[in-house]
Amino acid sequence: MLGLDGLRGLAALYVVLFHCWLYTFPGYPDSSAPPWLDGLMFGRLAVVFFLVLSGFSLAISPARHDWRSGGVAQFLRRRAWRILPPYWAALVMSLIISWFVVPASHFGPPTGSSILVYGLLGQDMFTAPTPNGAFWSIGVEAELYVLFPLLLFVRRRWSAAVLVACVTLPVIARGLMAADASPAEGANWLAPHLAPVFVAGMVGAGIVVASDRVRRLPWGWFAVLAAVPVLALGVVRGSVWTVNHYFWVDLAIAPAMTMLIAAVATGRPAILVRLLTARPIRSLGSFSYSLYLIHLPIVMAVIRRVAPHFVSPGLPTFGFTLIVALPVSVLGAWLFARIFEIPFKKNRSWKSMIARRSAAAPSPAVRQSPR
Repeated sequence: MLGLDGLRGLAALYVVLFHCWLYTFPGYPDSSAPPWLDGLMFGRLAVVFFLVLSGFSLAISPARHDWRSGGVAQFLRRRAWRILPPYWAALVMSLIISWFVVPASHFGPPTGSSILVYGLLGQDMFTAPTPNGAFWSIGVEAELYVLFPLLLFVRRRWSAAVLVACVTLPVIARGLMAADASPAEGANWLAPHLAPVFVAGMVGAGIVVASDRVRRLPWGWFAVLAAVPVLALGVVRGSVWTVNHYFWVDLAIAPAMTMLIAAVATGRPAILVRLLTARPIRSLGSFSYSLYLIHLPIVMAVIRRVAPHFVSPGLPTFGFTLIVALPVSVLGAWLFARIFEIPFKKNRSWKSMIARRSAAAPSPAVRQSPR
């Protein structure tokens, strides 16, 4: 839908900037970065935005067809076809860089269990040394995709309010029962906690098919009003407090994200839609998934293996990383997407892909050189 790819592109770019900041300045969440860079500390919320946007995008078509998915098996096959080929290619790339260039975590290089867990998208359920720290959200998304038909059924059979209550109330109850009412998060089992933000996006898709009066509401301004208190609290309280309270921050920011996406999907505000549909932003959005998948090994290699030979730690390394790792990540993702992502977006089967390639190839008569 118009503008949504641009949102994906900007969110992916922000994640890259966040990781440039995160791995340049040690001590996170008590970062040693200068305060004027605190705006880069919300990388987790960019991933939450991806989940809201994913729920919204997937639910648009069902919302137009009485909240029916068109078949569970077909939906899951299409999702697997869309996300797995570039993910597996990025996994191979990440493993190679983690083994031979720079480990992706303080747990050391990936092991055989890493290949099994991450290859089967089980990283949200099982722990293994990661080959790529950005992959945690892919496991969460895969679990939510499996639940998506059930979530649609609840939305169709009862209502949006019942759906939201079913996934949100247990999460709130768990949070309130935790010590200090702020559960400590580990590296996995995040899907139940993040299901409400995915569902928020699903419910928001209903705005696209609502009455003209509902569509014309100032959703963009509603989003600003809902987001400012959450983001301001994070900036004022700092990165340590924000990280320790992501359990609640994720839930608090999801409505604002949903309303922003709904605003763009309904063409408002016009100036934002024009920005998001500008050719560079739209192009970035077309390979945002690839950018998300491959940027982190590149960023870490630049920060830990290249930058020390040229600049001192701190701000010089951060500037060097922006100059080197950012364009390399974007250009690398563009090339990666042309090979491993875009062909799977344009074709829905191997047969279709082979037929398209055959049709694009010149015939023997054309290839033959004139004498």
